[in-house]
Parts: sequence; structure tokens; C-alpha cells
Amino acid sequence: MKNKYHIFALLLAMWYCSSSAALTVYRIGGATLPPPDLPVGTEFVQLQWEDIESAQHGKAEQLAITPDLLEPEQLDPSVNLTPRLKERGGRVQTLRWTGWEPSSKGDALLWDEDPETVFLGDGSWTTSGIGVSNKSLIFDFGGNFTVERIRFFPRDRFAEDRFVQRFIIAVSDGDPLKEGTREYSKGQRGDVFDFDIVHEATENTNSFVELDLPSVPVRRMLFEAPENTQGIWEIAEFEIYGKGFTPAASYVSNVIDLGGSAALGELSWGAEAEQGARIELSMRAGDDDDPNTYWRNTFRGDERTLLDTRGRVMTLRSYNRLETAQQAGITPDTENWEGWSTPYDLQGGSAAMQGEKPRQFVQFRADFLSTVEAGGRLGYVQFAVSQPPVATLVSAEITPTLAPSGEVTQFTYLLMPKMQAGDLGFDTIEIDTPTAIEGVEAVRFSGEEVAFELTRGDERGFAIAIPRVDQARDGELIEVVFSSSVFRFGTLFSGRVYDSERPLEVRQVVTAGEVDELIEGNTLSVGLSNINADIVGALKLVPAVFTPNGDGINDQVRVEYNLVNVAGSAEVAIALYDLRGGRISEVFRGPATSGHFQSFWDGRDQAGTLLYPGIYILRVEVDTDRGIQARERVVSLAY
Repeated sequence: MKNKYHIFALLLAMWYCSSSAALTVYRIGGATLPPPDLPVGTEFVQLQWEDIESAQHGKAEQLAITPDLLEPEQLDPSVNLTPRLKERGGRVQTLRWTGWEPSSKGDALLWDEDPETVFLGDGSWTTSGIGVSNKSLIFDFGGNFTVERIRFFPRDRFAEDRFVQRFIIAVSDGDPLKEGTREYSKGQRGDVFDFDIVHEATENTNSFVELDLPSVPVRRMLFEAPENTQGIWEIAEFEIYGKGFTPAASYVSNVIDLGGSAALGELSWGAEAEQGARIELSMRAGDDDDPNTYWRNTFRGDERTLLDTRGRVMTLRSYNRLETAQQAGITPDTENWEGWSTPYDLQGGSAAMQGEKPRQFVQFRADFLSTVEAGGRLGYVQFAVSQPPVATLVSAEITPTLAPSGEVTQFTYLLMPKMQAGDLGFDTIEIDTPTAIEGVEAVRFSGEEVAFELTRGDERGFAIAIPRVDQARDGELIEVVFSSSVFRFGTLFSGRVYDSERPLEVRQVVTAGEVDELIEGNTLSVGLSNINADIVGALKLVPAVFTPNGDGINDQVRVEYNLVNVAGSAEVAIALYDLRGGRISEVFRGPATSGHFQSFWDGRDQAGTLLYPGIYILRVEVDTDRGIQARERVVSLAY
């Protein structure tokens, strides 16, 4: 994985090819890697994986953490977990007449690793006739693990007469959404847990009990045994063994203070996941140092408040000081923070940071989903920000917000910058489009056309150079008129602004919102006016008659087609048929997405044999959740 780190660092260094005082690159983890080769004047900040603090909203669960990487914990199948539960973040609880309570010193004899000390099953867990009839213990692992087997046994000299005759072993993954659905409940006075029984013995005669458990995630395991019908039972040691990677582990970084409002740039990472495992990396950004909102019960009916008893907005610290009954829950702060982004595609190696506007605070989360045999490793997360931003805020919206699928439509992209002292200003607008644009018709400032230059135009979008926007143009309406096509409902025309004279600065995203009150939508998303249109749209063969004779003229036919509003998992095939409907071969097969596509046919079948002259049918077929949808055209082959 070290080679991957160097490649990512090299790519980042190439991207920042000249100096800039406003650029800062942060890296979390990868501590032994050299700093990226950055231009003079660029600041580099190294952060450590292990420096997480709950007071800064960081946490790690079921992870092995080193300065160089994160990976899910992996259990050694030869190590007894029971005496190590507490140090691993777990605990053992015992059932008393008051409910579930921490295990006692007497209970601890079960896992003291001394086979000569025992817990006696003599009914002593009852108290003055008031209590529970069975000895019940919950082993809470502090997270989900795969428990492979358990075993328990008496002292050797009592192996013949002090074995456990009746017992239950049950498990739970701890998912609160499943509460009340599992088959076996245990508890007192509302303090109840439920489990699925995996072993139940009613007439056990084995002194040494060893049981395999199903290969499922286990958060809690219940052991329950009544008194023996004759005599007493004892357990010298109760041992639990696990195996493999923990099924689910997570890391949440501290909230990172960027020192002021900053434009969010490129995010890269060094990660690898074995087949069957995956890592979900996401981020969020905000305007203050706490992404949460804290609620307090007032005990006036169902009322709850954000304020403490002195009328101040609660913080994490003041919330933790409340009595348990006063704590009414923690919710995300949706006013000052954006939600968690959708997970990044880690195969790409890098992507833009998710942030709808410049922000001062960011936070990252990595969820590790593993199998018993397969896990993943995250070496580092690295990101770049520019401070100050080019603008405090650039609001943007697009009109119209509905367009016919696959047809060229003229759009107007409206922007309004909010500029403050210190903002750098910008002279370039970049807009993402689903396909190459037909052209840019006009750029207007406050309704007046201004000169512009198309500096980039490709299938991903376009960029235009415009007169410089600085504080003098604060609040000025900017309009970009261009023509493009949409092929999918909810196509997003995201945009960015930047200063071409500062090529190293982050390209700042524009924020969807109201620019012109006369325009409805306040969005950068465009829907389809004909949402029920066929998935296979326009289909064209160029030329309709071709001559694959090797002279370089019309040697192949170009198949152009539109796919519209493709959702879910779909596959497209271009198939060749004769006039009787017989399938001859396939020209192309691959995953289907919305957009404009083209393929070529050279007159040969899949074996490479040139077909006879004649008339054939080329058919574009899309296999969707709704069945196969298709469109076809006739092509003539002559030579």
C-alpha cells in the first residue's frame, strides 16, 4: 500500500505546481510518509489517527489504530476473550432482583484464569427468597464480533458430579431496531434484553462443555442456568473465543478547525479493502466547532429545550453534566452543519470535498465493513483548503428546471456573489454538464452582456473566463446562457468559481439557492418534463449503408444512441439480428447509465468473421428492473 501513498502524494504535488500563500494541505494518518512535495508557501499540517478526543467529537470503535493506518480489530481464535472484555471496551452484567447490574467479585471467579477457583451454582444469587431463579450473565463485547466457540467446566476433581445440567446460550447483535423481535427476553423491572437462543440443554451430562456458535455478529451473549435438580454445579472457567475481523468498525475524526472560513478543495486517501470487505469514507463541514444539538427534558409534559437551567444553549460538556433523566437526546445541528456526505468511491483515489459553501470546520468518518476473513485498511486522508476563499458565498440557480429528455435545451445559470473584505475574487466560472454543451450564447452582468471566453468544453462540462468579480461586484447578478441536453431526472449542474491568476487555489463550489426571486426552484437540479419517456431515446446509424472493404471509406457504422433516466442496476447491449429475427452476435455489452453514447460496428460477428452483404437489424437493448427496453434500426452492409 506504500506505493499507493507515493502515487497520491505525487498527483497532489503535480496539481499544485506553483506557489500560493493561501493554500493549506492537511493529512490525517500516514505518519511515516514524507510530506507531499508542495510549492513554497504552502502550509502542510500533519494530524494523527490516535489523537481523537470525545470532547472534540472524535471516537473510534473496534479498530486497531497505529500512526500509519486504521484497520478493524481481528480476533485471535486461540485467545480467551472473557478476562479481557473490560480492556476491550466490554463488560459483564448479572441479573439481580433490581435488574441488570455489574458483575460481582464472585462472578469474576468465572474468568480469573485460575482453574482452582470456582463459581458455585448453589442458588446463592437469590436474596431472602426475593430474586431470580436462574443465574444469568450477559457478556457484552462492546461491539459486534464473530464468536466462534465457548467452553466451561468445573474443577477436575468435581468433574463427575458438579457439571451444569441445564443451561441456555443466546446471542444478540445489539441492533435496537430488532428489540422485541428476538425469541427470548430476560430482565427485571423494564430492564430487559432479548436474544436468539443458539444452544439449550435440558439434560446435560458433560462436565467439559464446548460449543460452536453460528457465524453471525454478536454484541451480547447470554448464559443462563438454574440450580441442578440434584446437587450443585460449579464453573471454574467460562471461556469465549472469537475469530476474524470485527464485522463493523468505525472512526470519527475530531472536528478540525481550519482557522477561518475556507474553500474546500481536493480530498485524497490511501486505502485498500480485501474482496468482500469495504470502507465507507464520508465527511461533513460546518460553521462552528460542534456538529450536534443537545436537548434537555423540562418535565413539563413532553417538552424539551436546547437551553440549560440557566438559559444558556447547551454544549456537549453541559449535556454530560445533566442527570440521566434530564438528557433528552442529541441530534445533528442542521442549521450550522451539513449532513454526512455519501461515501466516496475509494477506487478513484481522490475526489472533491463535499461542502456547499466555504466552511471553517470539517470532520471525517470511516466505516469498516468486514467479513471474518476479509478486512480493509485506511492509511491516510489528505485534503486541501484555501483561505481566504474567493468569495464569502456564491449563490446559484438554474432555469428552466424541467427539460425534455435528450433534446438540446437553452439554460440560464444565475449566480450572485457575496463579497467581503479579504475575499480574493474570481474571473472564471466552471459548470458541470451531463454531456458536451452545444455552446455558450451569452454572459450578462446585471442584465448587460459582457465579453467572455470559453476556456474548456468537454463531456464533463465547460469553463468560461469573465470580467473579474471582486468586492465592487458584491450582490451583482451574473447570468450564463448555454445549451445542453439532459438524460436523467434530477441532473445536477454543479458549479465552481476560481481566480485563474491563482491556479493553485481551491476551486470554490457555488451554493444552490435563491438568486432571482422571480425564478422558481432555487436549485441547480433539472428534471425531465417527459419523465415517462422510453429509456432508449434517439438512435442513429451513420452511415446507414457502409462498405467494410478496407479502403478507409465507410468501413464501419457508428451507432449513436441516448439512454434516458436509467435507474438502478442496468445493462445495455447492441445486438445484431437478421431480417428473420435471428440473433447473430453482439456489437457491444456493458453497464447502462443515462447519457449520449456511441459505438462502432465493422461488419464482423463476434468471431471476427466478415458477414455477407445484405440488410441487418442493429438493436439497442437495455435490461432494467422493469424488463428489457429496446430500439432498433436497419443497416445495409455492402462491398
